[in-house]
Amino acid sequence: MRVIFMGTPEFSVAALDAVHAEHEVVCVYTQPPRPAGRGKKDRPSPVQMQAEALGLPVRHPVSLKGAEAQAEFDALKADIAVVVAYGLILPQPVLDAPRHGCLNIHASLLPRWRGAAPIQRAIMAGDAETGVCIMRMEAGLDTGPVLLREATPIDDGDTGASLHDRLSQMGARLIADALPRLDTLSPQPQPEDGVTYAAKINKSEARIDWTRPAEEVARHIRALSPFPGAWCDSPAGRLKLLDARAVAGKGAPGEVLDGLTVACGTGAVSVLSVQREGKRASDTDAFLNGHRFAPGTVLDG
Repeated sequence: MRVIFMGTPEFSVAALDAVHAEHEVVCVYTQPPRPAGRGKKDRPSPVQMQAEALGLPVRHPVSLKGAEAQAEFDALKADIAVVVAYGLILPQPVLDAPRHGCLNIHASLLPRWRGAAPIQRAIMAGDAETGVCIMRMEAGLDTGPVLLREATPIDDGDTGASLHDRLSQMGARLIADALPRLDTLSPQPQPEDGVTYAAKINKSEARIDWTRPAEEVARHIRALSPFPGAWCDSPAGRLKLLDARAVAGKGAPGEVLDGLTVACGTGAVSVLSVQREGKRASDTDAFLNGHRFAPGTVLDG
């Protein structure tokens, strides 16, 4: 099968590998290189780097709205396009160009968490499970019918990173299953009930609000780990908190009770992993060897 692959971040790489293993990937579309790192030099996306390693042709248009870009896409004469976290809206002529249309790998159990940040939003909301859907794309935001879906529980210890990696592999496996069965799979329309939207994570959301209940604070910390990282101010400077659990405890919101157990609006959180600004992440014991806070210290989140 002739496949156009469209994706950008690390989440998409496993799916690219899975599609490439069984099909002819005629072109890879990804976001243009962006400035990154201390030198702010243009860095290609993870998908571009993997595509080039596989010897695949790569395109990174800034838009697909123009007639020229759409004609170039159509000229590939693809059987199908596989889209996973690409980052651009696909106009109707692009959606219609491949013989079998466009399939999207979406990291939620649709219609819950349509949109840009389904992994983080599911953890933040305290969902018991999430999963992956293989969806036939249409003009609406993640509104198309679902061909395949698979669920996975969200464990108390799941972070944005651990769930990201699990769903990435799940999506790769599901798309590899779906492509050879396109003629026999029956797309199921999404129900109208239960629609929620996973808005893009705004950096302003990363600042910890210690007045919230401990369970919410702990989920907030885990959901945003490792990026952008939930943070607070401390006597040791700004801290990113990367893992935490809700525990029993009582004090003023933000007050250090013991070690790195911090009081919240109700209950407390035990911080398990922390990162000082400009330093590597460490577990809490290693951090406290050099930066022990006296009980009663207030972390100004």
